[in-house]
Amino acid sequence: MLLSADKKKRAAVFAELYEFNERMLINLKFGKQRISQIAADFKYMPDILAGKSLLGGDDGQFISQYIKNIGVSDSSSQIDYLNERKQAIKKRMDESGENYKKYSSLYIKMALMIGILIAVLLA
Repeated sequence: MLLSADKKKRAAVFAELYEFNERMLINLKFGKQRISQIAADFKYMPDILAGKSLLGGDDGQFISQYIKNIGVSDSSSQIDYLNERKQAIKKRMDESGENYKKYSSLYIKMALMIGILIAVLLA
C-alpha cells in the first residue's frame, strides 16, 4: 500500500502547486502578499519553499527549478514565467491524479484478493 500513498502524495503536491501558481498570478496582478503568506494556506508548499524535497526524480527537479525561479525578477517577468509553467504543472497534476485513481483501485482489489486467499487457507 506504500505505492498508493506515494501516488496520492504526488497528486496532492501537484494539485497544491497548481493552486499556488494560480494564487501567485493573482497576487502579482492585484495583491502584494509575501510568498510565505500565500504558501501558508497549503499543506506541502511551506516545506517546498523551505527547500525540502517531497518528490524524487524528475518531479523533484521540476519543483525545485520552479521554486528557484519564484521571486527573482520583476512582476511582469514573473507573470510571464508563471503563465508559461501553468501548462506544465497542469499536465503533471492531471497525470498524477489519473495514476493515483488507476493504481489505488488496483491496490484495493489486490488487498481484497489476499484477504480472501487467507480466509480460504484458514478455513
